[in-house]
Parts: sequence; structure tokens; C-alpha cells
Amino acid sequence: MELAIYQIDAFAERRFAGNPAAVVPLQSWLPDATLQAIAAENNLAETAFFVRENGKSGSDFHLRWFTPTVEVNLCGHATLASGYVISTYLEPGRTQMSFRSRGGVLGVTRRGDRLALDFPIYPPEKTAMPAGIEKALGRKPARMLAVHQWLAVYDSEAEVADLKPDMAAIVALGKDGIIATAPGEKSDYVCRYFAPHAGIPEDPATGSAQCVTVPYWAERLGKAKLTGRQISARVGTFECELKGGRVEIAGRCVAYLEGKIHVD
Repeated sequence: MELAIYQIDAFAERRFAGNPAAVVPLQSWLPDATLQAIAAENNLAETAFFVRENGKSGSDFHLRWFTPTVEVNLCGHATLASGYVISTYLEPGRTQMSFRSRGGVLGVTRRGDRLALDFPIYPPEKTAMPAGIEKALGRKPARMLAVHQWLAVYDSEAEVADLKPDMAAIVALGKDGIIATAPGEKSDYVCRYFAPHAGIPEDPATGSAQCVTVPYWAERLGKAKLTGRQISARVGTFECELKGGRVEIAGRCVAYLEGKIHVD
């Protein structure tokens, strides 16, 4: 069996930046073990698979995401990349798409060379400094918040850039990894995201992490529209707007690869 595959740099201002995601459109679902094997072979943070639903369950497509080791509940950059593949290659000119997923029904809107996600928000709550946080990140944060992920807040961009994470210590803290964030020098905020529990030591540009960071910074800065930068080695850029219980997370996609994969 031959399947089309695309590799897209999401939340990227240029090729080789942002977060690379593989996107594999399907006619129908393959066995979970096959999907996981494809994702492991791709060895990217996430591989997205989708099938058409044509309005079934209130969505246009059913979308799933796999890291090299597990299926995950929510992934921003691979959703953005899926919207790019549909609106560029499968249905050129399409501007609105909806996806049924483990994270609920998610929307993607294309506006020129930008795509925007419509995602839920997960406002973090203040929490006590967990034992082991300094070992996990190499520097004690100014404050800690938590929801399903830890949010470690620092006072400066330089502190976040200089973090030297201990992946085993991060896993020991539990939850779905750690987002480290601080006020930005060229943006409203910066962040980094570490998810070794999912086989991703450091994610280059994480759309879903903005579901946690944007509510925090919107409240702290007193504004709904925010710019964010994920200061990984590849750097990701986000244009975000808090809209009630949802957040719009916008960015650019750049195509890197189109091809075929062979599956038994």
C-alpha cells in the first residue's frame, strides 16, 4: 500500500524553523499499531493522520496525532500542518476546516499565508513549588502554576533560554511535561516546552502549550491579543487571541517534503 506523506514546518517564518510535522491523509483508518509504527519511523515530534467525515459528528475530518511512542490528546502544530495540507494540496483555496479529535472539535482557518487554530484554553492555577523543580530545569522559577501541565514562570527571557533540563527529573514530577515561560524581549512572552514522558525531550514549537500560557499572560498583561515565541533551537512564533473559553493560535506553515510511503 502506498500512502501520501507531507512534512510541514509549522509556526515557522522560514523553512527549517518552527516544528516539523508529518501529515498522512487516509481513506480509512489503519490499525493503531500501523499508525504508531509510521510515527516511530518518521521520528518527528508528531505525525498527524486524518480521514474525511463530511460533517459526521459535526466535523469535516477525524484527526489523530502520534509521537514516536504514544498517541496524544492534543497537538497544535500538527493540526496547523494538517490544515495547510488540505488547503494547499487536497482542496486548494479552502479556508475553513474542522477536525474531530481526542481534544474535541478543533477549527482551522486559513488567511493568506497564515493559518489559525481554534483551541480550548486550560487556565493554570497557582500551586506550591514542587520538590525537584530546580533539578528538573536547572534553575528555580519565580512562581509555579499547574493544570495538566506544569507552568514554570521566570523573570526574564535569558533565564528561560539558559535552562538545562534534566529529563528524568521532569518525568518524575508527573503531569504532561513542563512549560517554562517569561516576559519576552521581542514578543509579549517566550516559552520552552519539555515533554520527555511522550518521547519528546524538547518540542520546538508547541501550539497546544499556548492553551495554557495564553490565559496566564492575558491575565497578567491585561490584554487579549498576544505574540509569543518558543525559543527552542528552531524557534516558533505565535499570534494569539483569547476569545472567551477558546484561544486563536495563528502562525505560518512552510512545506519541506512531499512523498510516498509504503505500508504492508
